[in-house]
Amino acid sequence: MNGTHCIAPTPHRRRSPSRAGGGAAGFTLIEVLLATVLLATALALAFATLRAATATAQRGEAIAQHSERMRAVELFLRRRIGGTRPIGFDMDEANGVPMRFIGEPDRLRFVADLPDYLGRGGPYLHDLTVVDGDDGRQLRIAFSLVMAGETFEETDPRPPELLATQLQSARFRYRTLNSEGAVGEWLDRWETVDRLPLQVEVTLQDLGGRQWPPMIVYLPLAGSVIGAQP
Repeated sequence: MNGTHCIAPTPHRRRSPSRAGGGAAGFTLIEVLLATVLLATALALAFATLRAATATAQRGEAIAQHSERMRAVELFLRRRIGGTRPIGFDMDEANGVPMRFIGEPDRLRFVADLPDYLGRGGPYLHDLTVVDGDDGRQLRIAFSLVMAGETFEETDPRPPELLATQLQSARFRYRTLNSEGAVGEWLDRWETVDRLPLQVEVTLQDLGGRQWPPMIVYLPLAGSVIGAQP
């Protein structure tokens, strides 16, 4: 060797792959916006579904309460009208006959025993009237004590009870047996005040047009009026 040093070739180093090329890529702005829109849409749909379910439940509860109210009023009217007694509550000055039952299209007066759960017992004049209210027509009932064929004003009278509200129409009709012994036609007025009709029809309709269940009440004591004392 002539003293010349040989320099060994330096091995070629491999360049490490870029972190940008080999690491996990981040979300782009478009992807973030898209995810936000989807989340907002899902929340809006969830809230809309919840509102719809709540409204449906509220409507169902309102319908159930109204139906329960209708059944209660129907039962009350059937018991009160069906319990009519042939007792006079006033005297017709024109002919001197006792008034036991007065029926008009929008008013009905008769005597029946007031049950104990209403606070007072004994015979009371039941005065059913249809009046105009702030929210449509209303059906009310008032009670007055009856003694010896007369109606007395009490010192502490019961206020009228409100039976039904928001009515579009309310009507009473009456019928009895005709001269041939068959059930006669319906009458808008009952003018034979000293006798009871055989049947009373109560027709109620809500403001929305929904008809209440038909109520035709039979009066068991209609045939016992003849010869009855006031």
